[in-house]
Amino acid sequence: MQAKKTQTEKLRKLLIEKKFIPIPSCFDTLSAKLIEQANFDVTFMSGFAASASRIGSPDLGLMTFSEVFDQANNICNAIDIPMIVDGDTGYGNAMNVRRTVKECSKAGCAGILIEDQLAPKRCGHTPGKDVVGREEAFDRIRAANDMRNEGFDILIMARTDANHTHGLSEAIERAQKFYDLGADILFVEAPKNEKEMITICNEVPGNKIANIVEGGITPNLSMNELSDIGYKMAVYPLTVMSSAMKAMIRSLDLLMKDDDRSDLLLDFKDLRKRVGFEDYYEISSKYQTSKRN
Repeated sequence: MQAKKTQTEKLRKLLIEKKFIPIPSCFDTLSAKLIEQANFDVTFMSGFAASASRIGSPDLGLMTFSEVFDQANNICNAIDIPMIVDGDTGYGNAMNVRRTVKECSKAGCAGILIEDQLAPKRCGHTPGKDVVGREEAFDRIRAANDMRNEGFDILIMARTDANHTHGLSEAIERAQKFYDLGADILFVEAPKNEKEMITICNEVPGNKIANIVEGGITPNLSMNELSDIGYKMAVYPLTVMSSAMKAMIRSLDLLMKDDDRSDLLLDFKDLRKRVGFEDYYEISSKYQTSKRN
């Protein structure tokens, strides 16, 4: 596994070399490893999915920074592809944002999302969210960029949810300012139709990311369609978790009924390999005291 410090540079290189980058979201180390094994270049630790997995609660600002950091740190240690962490609002004012960025950079995160929601934040595709004023929003991105410039290298994904409360024009103006403040990736959350998506891509500079929530507010366009509009990336925050939950619900239902569930199960040999048993045995064979028959 490469040193953690290379992950930000790997992500920068991908942004230069790739026309379009699909990003499935992970929520724990196992889901992150499966994403890597499926040959995706990048993953994103979804706040929605991580909150459900880590504390069994909805994405309503209930996870603490220490819980997010611990989850992100474990994921970064388990994979060798760049991981972008959902830093939510930065967990406070500009000074809190600085610490959040610093610690996530030290953990090996290649990028961090910072958004302009009012705390406690809400999932972007659910009701009840609001945004802070412009100056506070700008201070968050300014603080993140300052911390990066002070030696804690990390890509900054700046998100605005202003479209929901203030309209698309305000959201675009915020995103434009985020770009001026040094954000590497611009995230205008929850456009309601393809026309809004096109407007965002035409008026916001830099690398744009789409948030594709199956069943959410934003149209579920294909990757080619998103690329043609002008998006550089698309994050799929619930695809992995939702499909895993559906499979678990189904297998548990069959188990309760004592029905055959073999079609839902991985071959045990494949399961062991994907978890990492074979890699462990190969490495441990070099050490006499670690060998097992």
